Amino acid sequence: MILSQGELILRLLLAAGLGSVIGLERERLAWAAGLRTHMLVCVGSCLMIIVSAYGFNPALGSHVVLDPSRVAAQVVSGIGFLGAGSIILRNEAVKGLTTAASIWAVAGIGLAAGAGLYTAALASTLIILGILAGLKPFGERFRAAHTALELQLLGRHGEMTPALLEQALSGRAARIKQLIIQNGETEGQDLVSVILTHASRRDGAEIVRALEALPVVYTVRQVRA
Repeated sequence: MILSQGELILRLLLAAGLGSVIGLERERLAWAAGLRTHMLVCVGSCLMIIVSAYGFNPALGSHVVLDPSRVAAQVVSGIGFLGAGSIILRNEAVKGLTTAASIWAVAGIGLAAGAGLYTAALASTLIILGILAGLKPFGERFRAAHTALELQLLGRHGEMTPALLEQALSGRAARIKQLIIQNGETEGQDLVSVILTHASRRDGAEIVRALEALPVVYTVRQVRA
């Protein structure tokens, strides 16, 4: 089978268009691997499968066997190097895993477009875009509801007791993961470190207000949330 020039261009343009849809979502979040990177990956993988499937037709014969799937397998494994380059470690937190996964998925879209599987390529693009853009708010709300809240309090020496803090936290006292009371740098003050689990941003604001209302507390500082 020989691929016509029009069909060849159509597949490459389709790959570029589908890659741009995913790339725009990453570009909107200002990731390094954005619009152009996703388009290039998609078009490149599309071209590779086309070359593998149709580029060696003149060499085919009774003693020559062509296996286009070998190139597809190499694309799937090789794209991992580009994906790894988009992953960074910042402040002991790994960033870029979703972008790396989107690059890997876009390579698959390019392979599907290059192989002429138009329905699969289009459906995959819509599904991936839905995962990246549509599920992001749900993921943020889930993380917010399961984030640890760390607070540091300064209060009068000897009066910052665990019982008083638990009373101020009311029903949230069961979420206390760690409570440390020690002498502060200033004489007559205690430094209290409190870590609570499953604290959303709204919970954090309410907890800070409840602790600031205690007469023995001077200051409340949120270390992380």
